[in-house]
Amino acid sequence: MTGLGSNSKTCPSSVCEEGAEVIGLVNEQGQINFLGQPLPVFHEFVEIVRQGRSAEKRFRFANRCLEKGCHQWTGSGCGIIEDVLQNMEKNLMKALPNCGIRQDCRWYHQRGGNACRVCPIVITDNFKE
Repeated sequence: MTGLGSNSKTCPSSVCEEGAEVIGLVNEQGQINFLGQPLPVFHEFVEIVRQGRSAEKRFRFANRCLEKGCHQWTGSGCGIIEDVLQNMEKNLMKALPNCGIRQDCRWYHQRGGNACRVCPIVITDNFKE
C-alpha cells in the first residue's frame, strides 16, 4: 500500500473506506479476481458503491493492518487467515494468484504461499442482505 512505511503490513480483507485500496472484484462464483495493481479508494467511489448492495460483497479492499486495533487480531497474528487455512488447507490452489499487495500483505507474511492460495475465496462481507 502506498505510504504505509516499511514496517507496516497490509490487511487484505478490509472495508470500503476512503484511503483503502481496491485489490479485487468478486466474480459470479463468489471468488476474488485480483487486480494487477491496487486502485486507491476516494470519497466519491465510497459514496457511489454504497448506493448498491454491500461494497464488500462486490469488491475486495486492502488497508493498513491495525493489529491490536482489530477484533480479528489474536495477539500474534490475524485470526481470519488462520481460520480459513484450518478449514481449507486440503483444497489449496496450486498456483499463487496475481496479487498487487503480496510484498506487504499480513496474511502472506504470517502464513506464506498457503495464505495466497486460499485468499481468493475470502469475501470480507459474507452476511446475507
